[in-house]
Amino acid sequence: MQIGFNLPNSGPLSAVASMTAIATEGEAMGFDYLTMTDHVVLPDTRVPGYPYSESGEFYEDAPTERHEQLLGMAYVAAKTTRIRLVAAVLVVPHRPAVLAAKMLATLDVLSGGRLVVGVGAGWLKTEFDAVVTTPFPERGAVTDEYIDAFRVLWTEDRPRFNGRYTRFDNIVLEPKPVQRPYPPIWIGGESGPSLRRAARVGDLWYPIGSNNKHLLDTLPRLGAGIARLRRATIDAGRDPASVGIGYRVKRYGAAVLPVASDGERRLFSGSEAELIGDFHALRDMGVTAIDIDFGRAADAGGAAAVIAEMRRFRTAVIEKI
Repeated sequence: MQIGFNLPNSGPLSAVASMTAIATEGEAMGFDYLTMTDHVVLPDTRVPGYPYSESGEFYEDAPTERHEQLLGMAYVAAKTTRIRLVAAVLVVPHRPAVLAAKMLATLDVLSGGRLVVGVGAGWLKTEFDAVVTTPFPERGAVTDEYIDAFRVLWTEDRPRFNGRYTRFDNIVLEPKPVQRPYPPIWIGGESGPSLRRAARVGDLWYPIGSNNKHLLDTLPRLGAGIARLRRATIDAGRDPASVGIGYRVKRYGAAVLPVASDGERRLFSGSEAELIGDFHALRDMGVTAIDIDFGRAADAGGAAAVIAEMRRFRTAVIEKI
């Protein structure tokens, strides 16, 4: 099982010195990967309708103070040597398909093949209205088509594509990604279309447990979600074992209410012993990657407090898995 952490690229922890310290210290501690999120602009409101918290607010302070994802990942790639870099997730419609494919290929080359392309269709209409040229209601179809275009551009010497939202011919995209045939594609999202996308093209399904519309916050709920994925993978004509399972933990321990709306214990709530048990249970269910957001520790003292909590968590929980 790979264990990662979220590297904040927004709020006070996105200061260059803080980002650098958290990334390099996390690598030195032996974490397998770090993640960075993707927003270009946000609405000027405290409650934008964030799907993954009960209030609709973002978890971090000053979320509108934010670095662009791929440039931020390139910076972090230059400051690290081993740790894998996960886009968590790239909002695919934000960038034209050919431009995004080129940026991602460049990032994989410059990082020495450490890129993981987590992808999603996006959820924030205000941001789409300001940034994206394709229609918001069609974002799922755009995402599917752009992913197909990425794979053509990354693998074919003479790439050609004739889709509804992007078309190209008589072009060359070089250099190709270091990883062959291309960097791993992790499919974010918890809805039916996201599951079908993961089944069709994903190397790993990469949900967050706290999506209020599609909760995966208890063992029965997550198990049911994995079962739906396996059925969808068979329907897509692929081996279910070919699609891995990831899980993103936004809060843990005392920050998580212990009982979910289905009456079951919420995953990653409670004591350290219970957290260790959750890691074991998810591994037994086939989960191969889990990442933790340690940002709440910043309330006690910025980047130094986050790094201290990462170190404590490794000793108290991860080393006992």
